[in-house]
Amino acid sequence: MKNLKTFSLVLTMLISFLTFGQKDKAVIGEKTITGIVSDASGPLPGANVAVKGTSRGTQTNLEGKYSIKAKTGEILVFSFIGMKQKTVKIGTASTINVKLENAVALQEVVVTSMSIKRKSKEMRSDQIQNAPVVGYVQGLQINTPNPSSHITIRGTSISDKKDQIQHQQNNHTNPMYEGDEDYDTFVENPFESPKNAPLSTFSIDVDNASYTNVRRFINNGQVVPKDAVRVEEMINFFKYNYPQPKDQHPFSINTEYSECPWNMNHKLVRIGLQGKNIPTDDLPTSNLVFLIDVSGSMSAQNKLPLLKESFKVLVGQLRREDNVAIIVYAGAAGLVLPPTSGSEKQTIINALDNLYSGGSTAGGAGIELAYKTAAENFIKGGNNRVILATDGDFNVGSSSNGEMQTLIEEKRKSGVFLTCLGFGMGNYKDSKMEILADKGNGNYAYIDNIQEANRFLGKEFKGSMFAIAKDVKIQIEFNPNHVKAYRLIGYENRKLRPEDFKNDAIDAGELGSGHTVTALYEIIPTGSISDLYSENTELKYTKVEPTGTKYADELATIKFRYKKTDGDKSIEMVNVIADKPVKLENTPDDFKFSSAVAWFGLKIRDSKLVINKSSDDIKKLAKSGLAYDEQGYKAEFIRLVEAVL
Repeated sequence: MKNLKTFSLVLTMLISFLTFGQKDKAVIGEKTITGIVSDASGPLPGANVAVKGTSRGTQTNLEGKYSIKAKTGEILVFSFIGMKQKTVKIGTASTINVKLENAVALQEVVVTSMSIKRKSKEMRSDQIQNAPVVGYVQGLQINTPNPSSHITIRGTSISDKKDQIQHQQNNHTNPMYEGDEDYDTFVENPFESPKNAPLSTFSIDVDNASYTNVRRFINNGQVVPKDAVRVEEMINFFKYNYPQPKDQHPFSINTEYSECPWNMNHKLVRIGLQGKNIPTDDLPTSNLVFLIDVSGSMSAQNKLPLLKESFKVLVGQLRREDNVAIIVYAGAAGLVLPPTSGSEKQTIINALDNLYSGGSTAGGAGIELAYKTAAENFIKGGNNRVILATDGDFNVGSSSNGEMQTLIEEKRKSGVFLTCLGFGMGNYKDSKMEILADKGNGNYAYIDNIQEANRFLGKEFKGSMFAIAKDVKIQIEFNPNHVKAYRLIGYENRKLRPEDFKNDAIDAGELGSGHTVTALYEIIPTGSISDLYSENTELKYTKVEPTGTKYADELATIKFRYKKTDGDKSIEMVNVIADKPVKLENTPDDFKFSSAVAWFGLKIRDSKLVINKSSDDIKKLAKSGLAYDEQGYKAEFIRLVEAVL
């Protein structure tokens, strides 16, 4: 070992000697740079630190600390949303502390339930805590009545972000965290004739990982990879105001028919499902297995450290009767916490805090052990679930997507559900995460910050972790008397064959307590002219004759099938959509907003089936549907639209 180290040192010195005097004399050798990024109020967690012109980057931890490999002469770029970017050239020092400044001057404001007013006024601390923030003023500071404390709201510098994205588009570059991320390629759904394809069948999808991932790219000033955009997951990130079910079924069905905002002369059908909201006290007992990736690829601050804090949010939701086991995997898989009552929160948290990263990634072995543990502690009629947290970089054992799919399809037969939580950037493997969730009776979320963890694992814990129906399928038949052509917006990897609808052996999506699911169909009405679809009028054997007046008032018939969470036989529901379109301005706010989200997703995917791609028009439609936004997610969406040209 000693000889090896000596040889390595000599080799390094030789290389340095040979390269000395080259064009870039300052770049001699790589070293570890550490430091703290702060602002006027102290250490700044979640700040971006990148080596300019490379794919190397990291984020600061909860104490504002960072660590990154770089070479003398290279330039570090420090950035945070709503703050001025700062660059530092690396010299001899190995510690670089940076203080960032707000992009715009701070202003004192009044926070009300409806708006932000630009004037000074005193408020009680309880008023500030209880008042939702709505508005678009960036870089605000709100002073509390206690002079020793303050609340800082950091906004986004839209103009700076637009400049970054435009520069990258013009130069075909993506300088920050480009790494080795992996997304499945897919082709958007085309228009189809109801004469040739009378049935459209698909599985519901409650995942929303694509939206938070897209948000991450935009907030980092990056161009969004086309295949990272799954429009249905963007739509379903948001919750819509559908009525609760009033019968024996676990969800209500809601349909609307109006104008298509992005293509003149086209129409839009919205299908909305609202899952029954089960009171917390009535939820089944949980048998949870945390399956945590602690391999070397999870060392970054936005991976394992963020993962630990995220799981603590989930632990806070547990009850005494719930049980949690923790399994980790790196080069091998192992049980680090046997099933433990939800009342022993500190014991669970201590086990999380003791996790460290290192080694390769035996994802397959981890899945095997997690499902085995869940099966050994299976609760009949309970919520039996594996919660997998990883960057998706499986590279040992069952590593290929095909092998992973086969493995997870076999495991879902056990009656154990699956939740996949994605972390990190640079080498993120979205394709593997999506396969696991789609094929394993599961759902999938991407956690890019602690706020998202609080949303998915805290505020929406019941919908994320407790299924009320499984294998939910939708099949729609359009009336050719009124529909020349149709296309499903998104759900490309959730489409099923018509015969799969009644086949109970075919897997489909799960619906959680209180969950909403939304799907959109774009319609070309009979008799209208569209440059996006050419009807084949020369078919001899598949020509469908008009049906007369028998179904003259029906646009489509829509069917649903689902199973109870512990059942094997599906139950069917049927609904009819009337041929009575309403003006877009007369539709509910949720119709307008969900349409705007779909429109934006189609725009950043560069859809060839969208005529109007104006961000201003998307923003205008979204704002018209902004009536209910208690958490501020819809206002955040509008800021993302503003950031993309």
